[in-house]
Amino acid sequence: MERFARIRLGHLPSPLEPLDRLSEALGGPRIWVKRDDCTGLSSGGNKTRKLEFLMASACEAGADTIITQGAIQSNHARQTAAAAARLGLHCHLLLEDRTGAADLAYTLNGNVLLDRLHGATISRRAGGSDMAAEMERLAATLRGKGKRPYVIPGGGSNRVGALGYVNCALELSEQALSMGLDIDALIHATGSCGTQAGLVAGLAGLSWNTHLLGIGVRAPQERQEAMVFDLACETMDYLGMGIPIVRSGVRANCDHVGPGYGLPTEAMCEAVRMLARLEGLLLDPVYTGKAMAGLIDLTRQGYFDGMANIVFLHTGGSAALFGYPEIFGLPGYQP
Repeated sequence: MERFARIRLGHLPSPLEPLDRLSEALGGPRIWVKRDDCTGLSSGGNKTRKLEFLMASACEAGADTIITQGAIQSNHARQTAAAAARLGLHCHLLLEDRTGAADLAYTLNGNVLLDRLHGATISRRAGGSDMAAEMERLAATLRGKGKRPYVIPGGGSNRVGALGYVNCALELSEQALSMGLDIDALIHATGSCGTQAGLVAGLAGLSWNTHLLGIGVRAPQERQEAMVFDLACETMDYLGMGIPIVRSGVRANCDHVGPGYGLPTEAMCEAVRMLARLEGLLLDPVYTGKAMAGLIDLTRQGYFDGMANIVFLHTGGSAALFGYPEIFGLPGYQP
């Protein structure tokens, strides 16, 4: 890992903490949380780890402008805008309307408010747009104006960004060793694939056979697993370790996507309320809320029976809560 350029942006290592009230409520194994919501860059999140390598690559390339894309309430866009601001780079965000929501809370609050506060230029694109092509068109326009743009894929999910979660696997293994903790399973949200692909490659590099499970938030299972596997193989090739990635070790449960990406489900709302009220922990409606809904459901089904300790990787995103203020049925002021 030391041979890859990296700019330190995060508060790392992120904490590893028990969720004992949740564990008691569910009656399964002891549940822990790896707090990548505490990475520090613009309220934190998993993209900070990826951006440490991606922004270093951009600086090595002599870029003065960063271009990336995501959904309107994109955590990746928000953290990229913050990283660009910290490094004195211009930032252009292309935000895709994947949900069709038109209320101002969703289109201008939450992550979008922070994008603007960090000084990014934001532009909207219709749902289903070819966002990679849209970024390349913008890059060509900016080059014509004398700029030096660097394009980061959605989610920061390429072999460079995935290095952040190779590093996370190493970090978690060191924490577990220092705590004398045997981790039987690691559960997290999986969407653009970079987080899971990095973990798959990192665990393989460490010969650590803990049960890794991504809870899908967008694509069907077969497609999600195939995308993760391909990127994990590419990441391992980039690492140059020569260790094969085993296809059976790439697992995604996509039963909690609901009606679509970024669209609320009853189970997600239950999970967000449950963690807020049992542990004082904020999840988000798009990623961690659905991932925790999956963890809760699987625990109730007995999926983790026989395991002693499981870890939920909290990938952040609580800023998006402010884009969905009405979905939780919360009471107002009381007399």
